[in-house]
Amino acid sequence: MLLAVLAFHSLVAKPFYIPSTSMLPNLMVGDRLVVSKYPYGWSWVSASFHILPRGKTRVWADTPEYGDIVIAVPPNAGTDYIKRVVALPGDTIAVVNGQIILNGTPVPQQVEPNMALPIDPEQLCDGTHCLWYFEQYRTKLPDGREVFEVPTMRETLPNGASYLIIDDKRNQPLDNFAEITVPEGHVFMMGDNRDHSADSRASIGEQGLGGPVPLENVGGRAEFITFSLDGSTKWNPASWWSSLRSKRAWTTLRPPVADGAEAE
Repeated sequence: MLLAVLAFHSLVAKPFYIPSTSMLPNLMVGDRLVVSKYPYGWSWVSASFHILPRGKTRVWADTPEYGDIVIAVPPNAGTDYIKRVVALPGDTIAVVNGQIILNGTPVPQQVEPNMALPIDPEQLCDGTHCLWYFEQYRTKLPDGREVFEVPTMRETLPNGASYLIIDDKRNQPLDNFAEITVPEGHVFMMGDNRDHSADSRASIGEQGLGGPVPLENVGGRAEFITFSLDGSTKWNPASWWSSLRSKRAWTTLRPPVADGAEAE
């Protein structure tokens, strides 16, 4: 039975837990989700515990689409990162004042109403620091609840994949990234919490992905959230139900396609 579970997790799908805030507002700390292992083929990274030696071989290889949320492993560690694919092999990509420039064209960003993020124990900290950078957005709702009302924008990639991002518009080192060409067999990834994500823009020394990610280091595609806990779960079973975040279970993680566009 154990071998069957390991094979299923390595070849078909595996549950994942979100420990960081880099994919806010779309993924919250405490989200549990399912990642399918087969969309891009299988490689060393597919093994459930990354016990295989690293290599370039991929079986039934395929390439992610713009906007896919994927699991990737950095070149210097065995930790799984979860980020969004924003550039494909052969693309040129730069970031100027927080906006992606893809193949010489700015990726559209449309201002959306501020999003109310819940302030809860697990949402406040991501293991290394607390969300001090959101304190300026703390507000009290008419019902008495305190939330972070963060500025959000809708970003739409060339295939029509559309999703929300957070950019607090302060001058951050990650707001600008010199243009590069994504090599063949690689993809460029960014977190949706743009000013606070160690992704392809960040060096290995900054705990980032160190540039475009080889596709053999991409371990699967995030499909949907199974359930989400706000961090208040205690030993008492009565707290298990109250700590569930409402309306997050079974939320799809595949980005919707904007009207008039077709997914590639």
